[in-house]
Amino acid sequence: MKTILIRNAKLVNEGEIYHADVLIKGKFIEKIERQGIAMPADQVIDAQGKYLFPGLIDDQVHFREPGLTHKGEIYTEARAAVAGGVTSFMEMPNTVPSATTIELLEEKYTRASACSLANYSFFMGTTNTNLEELLKVDDTKICGVKIFMGSSTGDMLVDDPKALEAIFSQVKSLIATHCESDPLIKKNQAEIIAQFGENIDASYHPKIRSEEACYLSSSFAVELAKKHGTRLHILHISTEKELALFDPNIPLLQKKITAEACVHHLWFSDEDYKTKGNFIKWNPAVKKASDRDAILQAVIDNRIDVIATDHAPHTMEEKSATYLKAPSGGPLVQHSLNALLELHHQGKLSLERIAEKAAHNVAMLFEIDRRGFIREGFYADLVLVDLNQEYEVSKSNILYKCGWSPFEGQTFHSKVTHTFVNGHLAYENGQLSESELGMRLKFNR
Repeated sequence: MKTILIRNAKLVNEGEIYHADVLIKGKFIEKIERQGIAMPADQVIDAQGKYLFPGLIDDQVHFREPGLTHKGEIYTEARAAVAGGVTSFMEMPNTVPSATTIELLEEKYTRASACSLANYSFFMGTTNTNLEELLKVDDTKICGVKIFMGSSTGDMLVDDPKALEAIFSQVKSLIATHCESDPLIKKNQAEIIAQFGENIDASYHPKIRSEEACYLSSSFAVELAKKHGTRLHILHISTEKELALFDPNIPLLQKKITAEACVHHLWFSDEDYKTKGNFIKWNPAVKKASDRDAILQAVIDNRIDVIATDHAPHTMEEKSATYLKAPSGGPLVQHSLNALLELHHQGKLSLERIAEKAAHNVAMLFEIDRRGFIREGFYADLVLVDLNQEYEVSKSNILYKCGWSPFEGQTFHSKVTHTFVNGHLAYENGQLSESELGMRLKFNR
């Protein structure tokens, strides 16, 4: 088996930063030694001055395959992920067709096995009528079950109270939810159109998809989970008000109810609609600066357990439409680590916390087999970062199929230099190697 020796790295792992050498053998981390490793290796990488993180695990992406491949594909978006230091992803079911049966779900796994440079898992989708199918799922083979309690397409909006009660009471898998109240959103939109007409801009988005619309839905999900003892994970928290729903004092492995923050809700505020418009139109909406700052504080104080992207590409043409016609979502997975490291440079987020929330906790929360940490015997999913190398996001270095980024023109002060996926050096100084592909994630449940 091939060996790779990473020398002189500063490891960011399990609450510490320390110098060590790391020996990779085949797919796994063979040895970690603070005093240095003297044995020979097939390849030696001198990481002097660089920081070695566990590969990021993004628990919420939309790679658009099947059916929406004009926006993105598993192949293209996984490459972008690896270039950004994301070594594993969990993809959502609202494709065309929606992944609401085991057969359709397995078709996505088959496709990923043939083309994904990153490791992968896929959520099973829910509808008002597919409970029987949900109960057949092997919980060790999928990351979880996704419920759109607001904002979805086709028949994936689950708004029947009886269906929700049945899912929360009977499904044993982790349930991840998108929480927004569709009735309130429709009411808000109708009122704004009545007042200002249909020619409105993106600055109305947080008024339509309001704080109360988020809180009504997320508090209902928490109520259902507490009633039935459900393992609930609420995605992309966007408001300060929702943070009261989560307890920072319970250790992660004892939590039944967990929460996620997304990079865009940690970075942008409603002031940015003036310059970014529809290109920062997400569901749930980017809201006030006070919401953004409170979410960041909740990441630090453990009300929020993980950081992800909700990577959701659309074409430039689609996003350039009028506000009411432009779809919500944007591409982020290539630049999530850059953005988090920029928050570190601004003194807002420690390196240890980045590793914890974007790798360690995701692995623990989803019970992923041997990933998310730099440990001997674990898969060698690793990312080397130069904290002192500037990097400007431009069309020439964007790897998303859609060809744009909300960070376009942003200069980051850190750069990903190497990404290892299962011991394979998949990305090195701007070059991707596709000689080995990623693996299906397994779960210790």
